[in-house]
Order: sequence, then structure tokens, then C-alpha cells
Amino acid sequence: MAHRVLIAQFMHETNTFSKLPTTLDDYRRTWLVYGNELGERFRGTKSEIGGLLDAAETYGWTLVPALAANATPSGKLTPETWQTIRDGIVGAVRNAGKLDGICLACHGAAVTETSDDPEGELLEAIRAIVGPDLPITMTLDLHANVTDRMARLASALISYRTYPHIDQYERSQQAAALVQSMMEGKTKAQCLVLQPACMVGADHGRTTQPGPMRDLLAKADAFEKEPGINVVSVQAGFMPSDISNVGPSIAVSYDPGAEKRAQEIARQLCQEIWDRRAEETVHLLTVEDAIAKAKVHDAAKGPLVIADGTDNPGGGAYGDATRVLKALIDTGIQGAAVGTIFDPAAVQAAIKAGVGNTVTVDLGGHHDPAFGAPLTVTASVRLLSNGAFINDGPMGKGVARSMGATAVLRIGGVDVVTISNRLQTTDLQVFLSQGIDPTRCRVLVVKSIQHFRAAYAPIAGEVVVVDSGALCSPDATRFAYTKLRRPVWPLDDVAAPF
Repeated sequence: MAHRVLIAQFMHETNTFSKLPTTLDDYRRTWLVYGNELGERFRGTKSEIGGLLDAAETYGWTLVPALAANATPSGKLTPETWQTIRDGIVGAVRNAGKLDGICLACHGAAVTETSDDPEGELLEAIRAIVGPDLPITMTLDLHANVTDRMARLASALISYRTYPHIDQYERSQQAAALVQSMMEGKTKAQCLVLQPACMVGADHGRTTQPGPMRDLLAKADAFEKEPGINVVSVQAGFMPSDISNVGPSIAVSYDPGAEKRAQEIARQLCQEIWDRRAEETVHLLTVEDAIAKAKVHDAAKGPLVIADGTDNPGGGAYGDATRVLKALIDTGIQGAAVGTIFDPAAVQAAIKAGVGNTVTVDLGGHHDPAFGAPLTVTASVRLLSNGAFINDGPMGKGVARSMGATAVLRIGGVDVVTISNRLQTTDLQVFLSQGIDPTRCRVLVVKSIQHFRAAYAPIAGEVVVVDSGALCSPDATRFAYTKLRRPVWPLDDVAAPF
């Protein structure tokens, strides 16, 4: 008889220092889909849900699709938003009848106005229905802030092992394989988590170059080959979140009888995170230093890619900081393209003006002028669109995305992709879908800190990451934490990791 497995997704990386509450409309702008819509939306994609759909066919499961919810990182979820998503998943579990397993795809760094641990709360509500023994796996972003409650209630927490995240499909396949093994009675997985006394570490999770995170993952891979050890996950944590458990962690899924070894593994890897906590493989430039590179860059080698890392919507930043754009305009840089500036009002003004005409707007800087004030510019409207595209990948290949109503504004020698839906620039289609060939640009500015590398590093002559002073600063001292466990490095003098 086929096993009945429920699948669901709840994704959000919450920057609690953002002024923007996360609403149901924010989810609808990315995706909020129910039941059989999951198959229609994600089948054939390199996503977690795509991986689970394929696993269901491989193992012959009778699939119970609940819902999939994802929104661009921003501030805390409103009570209505969290209740709708939580109750949608929990209600599907309650109404599903007999289930043999559950696969959840979550981020692990969500915060709501009513809960600092919504993923743990979700698991608790599900366990109240299905009991303590049903196999439940939860895939996580490697920037998850993992709680003891999450580990206690999940059979396994399985985090991405790449940053940029290009293994979402593979991790969901790993989760499905473990659920299948548990349903067949081959294993009885349970989970634990351990955190060192630091709120940043593991090189922020970077895996595109040798460094602490890659070394930790190599050891995790070796530990997973040991008898009784199912999964060893390394989480770098998500720093701009004012909750107690923010920071790196190690989660280990193990069979009964292997708990002592699982604890030893977690402790060993946490010790390494602590010992190498200050190691970083990428150092951010000032805006001035990046522009100096742009002035002399040889476009024949490929574009200079400037990542405006601290205005990264993928970390909850507003995506409308203007310091890099202003510097490009003031310097007279030619052949540049910026992807993107979030400014729905400017887009509407461009639509009113029409393609081929000029428009004067106060561009960007509306959410916090401290990160770069609005720029009063007169621009030529080069293109108007609905902002829809399909990711080329490798990250999220095949997944449909939308920038909302979009205008390409030309200001001097700079084309600015101006959008109505905030999103991180991870895919070449941000430009290609708007009539801009990024390979032919001299300078590309992308609103991203690391994910852009998957698509943009292969075409770049050089890549630099900039600290423009916006909301996603890597400097923890810029934020006022009130809930964080203390003492914790780097805010306090801490003598030992535990």
C-alpha cells in the first residue's frame, strides 16, 4: 500500500530591524499556492517542492500537498499572515486522514509579531495531531536560526550545503529519502542542536571559495558516513534578527543509541565554528573604492559586477538605497546597469510618461534616507513590462518570479531596472527579461550579498562587494538587540564557546 506523505512549505527570513511588516500580499507577490497548485507551479523546477514532487514519483507515494508560501525577506510577519499560513498547513494535516510521513520545506529564520520561533510552533502544532513518532523532516536555509524546539520535534533538520543556494532540490531529495527509510522501518531518526556562544561565524555560510564553511561541511559529510548518523547540518545563522538563539548552530539527526556520538559531533563542529569565528573570505569595499575600479575597468574581460551587499533584499533590506547609483551617475560611468531599485511610484510615473519619453522622478531612498536619499533625476523611459520571468538558474532554475510592474530608466550612461516587487538579484533574467544583455555591460550593480555569484560570477570580469551602509550591514554593533542571549561574541567578551 502506498505511503501517504504530506508536503508543505513555509519560507521567510525575517529582518526584525526592518520597518516593513510582512503581509499576505507580500507572500502573494512571490508565491502562496495551495493543494494541487504545488504540482502545477513547481514540477520540473530545481526547488525544494520540485524535489519532493519527484521523490513522490520515485517512491510511489500518495502525495498530500498542503501549501507553499514564500516571501521576500522583510520585517516580522503580521498575526494575520502567520495565522493564515500556520493554519493552512496544520489544517491540511488535521484533514488529511492517516499520514505516514511529512516533509516540510522551511527557512528557519522566520519571526512573527507573536512568535520568535514559528517553525518550532508549526512543528509543535503538527505533533499535537500526528503524535511523537511520525517521520517529519524539515529542510532549512543554511542561514536558519535553529531552536531546541525545532530539533526536538523534527526527525531531521536538513540545511542547504551551498551558498548561493543551488542544492535546494538535492536537500529535499535527501529529506524524502530519510522519510522513506523511516516509513520502511529501517531507521528511527531523532534530532539535536547545539550552538556556540557567537552570533556570527562560519564565514556567513559562504561556499564559493575555500574557507571555514567548506571545511565544516567536509567534516559533516564524513560524519554522515558513520553508522547511526543520518544528517549533520551546519547553519551559519541569520544575524539581523533580534531573538535569543540568533547565530550559527549544528543539527545532528541520529538513530536511537547514537545520541552520545551525535552530541560529540555537534560539540566538535561548534568548537571549530568558535575557533574560526573571525575568519572571513570576502571583505566589503567602500562605494568610493568600487567606483574607482569602475573607472578603469576593462569591459573586454567581462563586466565589473558590483554587489550592493548591505542593500540586499534577500536579507530584508529595502532595495532602494541610492549611494552606489548616485556615485555611478556623478562619476559619469557609461555602459552600466543597475538591478534593481525598488520604487513603485517611479514605475507608475514612467508608465504615465510612456516608452521613449522622459520623466523626472525622486528615485529610491524612500524607506530610510539614511541609507541614501531619493535622487531627483530626469530619465529616459527605455522599456516597460510586467516584470515576470522564469529563472535560468542555477539557483531556483525553472521557478517563475515577478518584479511587478517594471520600468527601465536610462540616466546618463546608466540603465536602472526599477521595480514594484522587492526581490534579490540572483538571476540573469533580472536584466535579460528587460532587454538588457548583462554580458555587454561595462558595469553591473546587483542588489545581493552572495547569491548573485551563481549566475553572475561566470560572466564577470571582476566581482566586488560593497558596504553602502544600508540595512544588511555585517556589523552587529549597528543594531540594538534586546532579546539576544548574552554574553555572545562579538558584542561581548566571551572566554569559551559553551
